[in-house]
Amino acid sequence: MAKGQYEAIIGLEIHAQLLTESKIFCGCSTTFGAEPNTQVCPVCIGMPGVLPVLNNKAVLYTIKTGLALNCRISPYSRFARKNYFYPDLPKGYQISQYELPLCEDGYLDIEIDGDIKRIGIIRIHLEEDAGKNIHDGEHSLVDLNRAGVPLMEIVTRPDIRSPKEAAQFMKRLRQILRYLGVCDGNMEQGSLRCDANVSVRPVGSTEFGVKTEIKNINSFRFVEKALEYEIERQIKVLDRGERIIQETRLWDSKTETTQSMRSKEEAHDYRYFPEPDLVPVEISKETVEGIKRTLPELPQQKVERFMKQYGLPAYDAMFVTEELSIAEWFERAVNLGGAPKTIANWIMGELSRLLNEENKGFEENPVTPEALVRLLKLIDEGTISQKIAKTVFEEVYKTGRSPEEIVREKGLIQITDESFIERSIEEVLNKAPKEVERYRAGEEKLLGFFVGQVMKLTKGKASPGLVNELLKKKLIGEGEKR
Repeated sequence: MAKGQYEAIIGLEIHAQLLTESKIFCGCSTTFGAEPNTQVCPVCIGMPGVLPVLNNKAVLYTIKTGLALNCRISPYSRFARKNYFYPDLPKGYQISQYELPLCEDGYLDIEIDGDIKRIGIIRIHLEEDAGKNIHDGEHSLVDLNRAGVPLMEIVTRPDIRSPKEAAQFMKRLRQILRYLGVCDGNMEQGSLRCDANVSVRPVGSTEFGVKTEIKNINSFRFVEKALEYEIERQIKVLDRGERIIQETRLWDSKTETTQSMRSKEEAHDYRYFPEPDLVPVEISKETVEGIKRTLPELPQQKVERFMKQYGLPAYDAMFVTEELSIAEWFERAVNLGGAPKTIANWIMGELSRLLNEENKGFEENPVTPEALVRLLKLIDEGTISQKIAKTVFEEVYKTGRSPEEIVREKGLIQITDESFIERSIEEVLNKAPKEVERYRAGEEKLLGFFVGQVMKLTKGKASPGLVNELLKKKLIGEGEKR
């Protein structure tokens, strides 16, 4: 069968490390980047006789996420032991949740090619993270700093039908988690990662095919590429008349292929049973309502408000709300008197360009909203031109100095002296007699050429508005005399 005769069935399991100061069952720090095995204690390295104590903030953060993702919050949940043996799991089991998770039956809407698609969420449960294996040539080392870091697992329904949808779901989820302040979403550091379950079936079929699981994908691009490869691989296997093997596979970003890791485990392979050292978690309605009142304005709500309140086009509103830090910066600038559309243009244009050139996130932006608004005031007052403003803005970005100071020091004040501009226009027109004739013969688009030449002659300092006005008078006036 051709590729177009199959459809993919995809479900995601997203693991998000929670932004708590301490681990889920002990007081060890969760700070990333410490020396290996320096943030450990008898509890998180599984010493005999120790007892876990549940981190209350981890529970509250999980409920907060569940509410933001339209989940039902379970009034009663409990932890279980998930038994498996691996070098980075010091106890020989992981404390997780199984049949009674904290959050169930939610959804997240994503936009694909202009259409809204709803992706169901089966459950969100809380568990402890494992450590990290480090393979160095002939040796394998284990760093247990990450063991016991609170981990939230978000499991979707198999509603996703393409790699593009999977990547978009991940992007939207990361955005919400960052807005909530429950996870930093840093995929490079592993604080947000994804396992993808994928199968294929003939179009029109209602039965699911045999699925494979792709483990620990840590970027949006890799989610998309890993799924594209695996879907194509499964189709080729079926077209050869062979069977798909249910297994766990790893994504190799160097070869851009998935590789078999082990046969896929089922729930019974983990021998789940209730965690005897932790009491069940009971969540009152009052607790849920209290957490609900702390929810911030979420990204889609902010997009809609920015369009209505500030008159932004949909694209602009989505851009400036992509990160909470951008949205807050934008609103501060508007509240200081900046025109919303103009502020958005500077964020999407010059500011984004400078940050991208240095591979910086918006949190590292050195320009304050106050500085941009003062710069825009200099443009409105006619002190500098739009072109000069870009030069000044870059200098503000690099030095942190005020726009006014930079303009004074570099002598960038806009020229509004009409006699000076007229002399410059005369010089430009005298050097381009053929273009002047063409303009007067009807080629009005040449006006832009003349403006550009005048601005070049005046080193960008002449007032563009005055240049346009005086050029038209000169060209039309001289033509009438003839």
